[in-house]
Amino acid sequence: MSGVPLRVLSYNVHGLRDDRAALTGLVRDLDPDVVVVQEAPRRFRWRHKCAALADDFGMVVAAGGLPSLGNLLLVSLRVRVHDAWCLRYPLTPGRHLRGAAFARCSVRGGRFTVAGSHLATDARERPDQAARWKEALSAVEGPLIAAGDLNEGPGGGAWRTVADGLVDTAGTASSALTFPATLPRLRLDGLFVSPDIDVSRYEVIETEQARRASDHLPVLADLVLPAS
Repeated sequence: MSGVPLRVLSYNVHGLRDDRAALTGLVRDLDPDVVVVQEAPRRFRWRHKCAALADDFGMVVAAGGLPSLGNLLLVSLRVRVHDAWCLRYPLTPGRHLRGAAFARCSVRGGRFTVAGSHLATDARERPDQAARWKEALSAVEGPLIAAGDLNEGPGGGAWRTVADGLVDTAGTASSALTFPATLPRLRLDGLFVSPDIDVSRYEVIETEQARRASDHLPVLADLVLPAS
């Protein structure tokens, strides 16, 4: 398969409340080019905490943290970040502020934009958040990667909104359940790409190490970007 290889990991890290050593070891072993993180630090000393997490992984911060309300994009030193921006969804009184992070990058001669979000647990909020994220995704030109915790499965309206016109990297995978990590019964975590990106591998990491690291299982995809 010709083109530029890119390994992407999408991971809800549960606010770093679980086994940090297991989390660090798992990500380092998988050696991704990009990690799309949900539930990353977003409050007191968030810059330091996000940078420390990136350093644990042997990566650097591309975008996110407080400005995107807990969504964080990390990249390896193989990846160059050209631009980064964040989106915040409107606040519903009594609920959590949520948003999305974006970074325009290049690697080994291939260019791409990556975006991450974590949609609401409340089914009344999710459709509007999904529509706002989708509007921002649709404005991106060129190869696109969108990953996140959608808090619903592929049958839901928010999932369908985000996935419209994109390729679900899971394809026909027989097992794509991601939550809860101890005994997965739901597929809440999606990783989508624009049709100009090929998918050479998709896997939900279901090791004992992954079960200790967070309450979600991580999603890994090996992608092939079109060469510039």
